[in-house]
Amino acid sequence: MFITVNGAKLYFDVEGAGLVPDGPRMREKPTLLMLHGGPGMDHTLYKPQFSQLADIAQIVYLDHRGNGRSGGDDPATWTLAQWGDDVKGLCDALGIVKPIVYGASFGGCVAEAYATQHPAHPVKLILSNTAARIDFATIFAAFERIAGPAARAIAETYWMQPTLERRQRYMDVCLPLYNVRARANDDWRQRTILKHAVGLHFNGPNNEQGRMDFRARLADIVCPTLVIGADRDPIMPMPFSEEIARCLPQHLVRFERFADCGHGTPIDQPERTFALLREFVLE
Repeated sequence: MFITVNGAKLYFDVEGAGLVPDGPRMREKPTLLMLHGGPGMDHTLYKPQFSQLADIAQIVYLDHRGNGRSGGDDPATWTLAQWGDDVKGLCDALGIVKPIVYGASFGGCVAEAYATQHPAHPVKLILSNTAARIDFATIFAAFERIAGPAARAIAETYWMQPTLERRQRYMDVCLPLYNVRARANDDWRQRTILKHAVGLHFNGPNNEQGRMDFRARLADIVCPTLVIGADRDPIMPMPFSEEIARCLPQHLVRFERFADCGHGTPIDQPERTFALLREFVLE
């Protein structure tokens, strides 16, 4: 489905009813709004795994502006501020009040932009394998620790000066290092609509990725926030999650560390991940 938000035609999908019969009344389920990683990928990264939460929440998937099936192809609008405002705009257009917003990796950065720009809007936040600020030296050290100097060199070459050729080499060599558990197949990559231009526009120390810094603004968040970090995540290493947890209001933050786990706890440790998410949504 498509809807125009802030001048861009955005794609979204909905899984599960928002109102369900409960004896003599209709019970309203919370809305779980999913913000995908990338940038340059799409919401299908979350399908079908997150379908298992549709019994406790109505799940809304979004392709960010310029990503996936969404329009908004002006690179001048590919900013975290705009992507964050689009989350609020989508909710306003669809009548979503007090969503639970899940953002992983780049999607977590969008969630931080949204929540710091509109702190009264979400009822809960989930920030998984993401960062308030990118420290590239920490990323390169993590790749070397996990896979040796050759992997570090490929990562450093791409992130310091992104080009399409370097990005493709990085995806071939470094992307498989993101997770500890091998995927059963490569179908997810075949399903994803991959837009390299968005990633190249965003990535690197001199672009939006390198300039972002939500550390001070995280103190403005006023809703319970679940932070998830993993100790074998090379692209969003554990220190990034630790920093987010330190910067949030301490009475609102719940920090969960995953051992022997990489980038994307639903892939490496699905049982613990979805038990945790279910508990946080329901509590």
